[in-house]
Amino acid sequence: MNAIILAAGQGSRLLPLTADRPKCLVPVGGLTILEQQLAALREAGVNQATIVGGYRFDRLVEFTDRLPPEQRPQLINNPFFAVSSSIGSVWAARHLLDEPFCLLNGDSLFDARALKAAFDRLGNGVSLFVEPVEGLEHDDMLVHAERGRVLEVGKNLDSRRATHRSVGIIACRDADGDSYRAALEEVIAGPGGEQCFHHEIVDLLAKRGMVAAVEYEAGAWQEVDSPGDIDCWLGAADSAAA
Repeated sequence: MNAIILAAGQGSRLLPLTADRPKCLVPVGGLTILEQQLAALREAGVNQATIVGGYRFDRLVEFTDRLPPEQRPQLINNPFFAVSSSIGSVWAARHLLDEPFCLLNGDSLFDARALKAAFDRLGNGVSLFVEPVEGLEHDDMLVHAERGRVLEVGKNLDSRRATHRSVGIIACRDADGDSYRAALEEVIAGPGGEQCFHHEIVDLLAKRGMVAAVEYEAGAWQEVDSPGDIDCWLGAADSAAA
C-alpha cells in the first residue's frame, strides 16, 4: 500500500512556524510531523509513501534528500495548490490510485499502535477511518455512518445526523481504487470542483453505498492547525507516559 500524504498548503494558522516551511515540516516534540507520520505508517505496515507538496516545495526536497534511501518518499509537486482545494492534490497523484493506497493529510499526527489496529481491520473496497463524535469542533469533517457503512460526509453535515468525525484517512487496498478515481474525476469536473475538499469524493461514493467505516481509537490522533494543537498532542503524550 502506498501512503499518499497531502501536504501542499501553507498552514497560515500556524504562522510564524510555517513562514519558511510547509506544515508537515513543523517540529512537534523534536521530530517533524512528517517524520512522525512516516514512522507511524511503517509500524502499521505501510512502507511506501508519496508526498504531494506545493508551498515551499524546495524545503520538502531538501528534507527528503537527507532521509535514508529506504525511507525516502516519492515527491509530487502540485503547482496549483494556491488556487485549488485539497482535491487538487489528489488529482496530482491520480496515477497512483490504480494500486492499493491510503490518503492522509500532512498536518495530522497518529498514535502508531492505534493506526496499526485500524489498518488491521481494513476490508476490501474504499474505507474511511472515523471516530465517534463526542465533542464537535467547528472544522470537523462530520460523518453519518450506520452498521459499518458511511452514508454521508461533509463539514456542513447536520450535526444531529453526525455519528462520527473523519480521522482524515481514506484507504483502498484492492482494485476498487478504480471507483475512487472515477469519483474523483466526476467531482472535480463539476461546477467549482477544483475548490472541493477531497472528502467530497468519499461523500459521492458513500451515497452510492460504496464506503466502509473503519473505527479508529478515539483521541489517538491530532490535527495540527494551531500552536495549541501541538501543546494538546504533547500533553496527551506526557499523560500516557505517566
